[in-house]
Amino acid sequence: MSESYERERFPTVPPFSLSLTLRSPHKANVPLRRQNNSRLDELSSKVSALRGVTVDIYDNARSQDVLDNTNEVFSSMTTSIKGSAGRLGRMAQSGNKVAILKLAGMITGAVVVLWWVLGWVFRRKGGGGVEGT
Repeated sequence: MSESYERERFPTVPPFSLSLTLRSPHKANVPLRRQNNSRLDELSSKVSALRGVTVDIYDNARSQDVLDNTNEVFSSMTTSIKGSAGRLGRMAQSGNKVAILKLAGMITGAVVVLWWVLGWVFRRKGGGGVEGT
């Protein structure tokens, strides 16, 4: 192969660009390092923000699952109470004196328990001071 063919096919790098990189490699890299560091800081803040959003989405999904579960529990409790109330109503309509007394006792007991629980809850919320003062 001829020498001119090799020059055309494999051009050489001009000597001035090689001497620039050999003369001051650190000076040329300083702006690039600063730019890389600033971009790395930007990326880090974006990743932190994304992590925060991801955690918020996860917490929201978990709370939604808890709400759905609570809704199901209250729905089944409502169905159960309606069924019990229907049976108690039929029992009272039968005219049985013992059944009517049982129904009155259950209602009175429920009211007393509800009054006691609500009194305990509101007494605990309102007493912000030290006991005994």
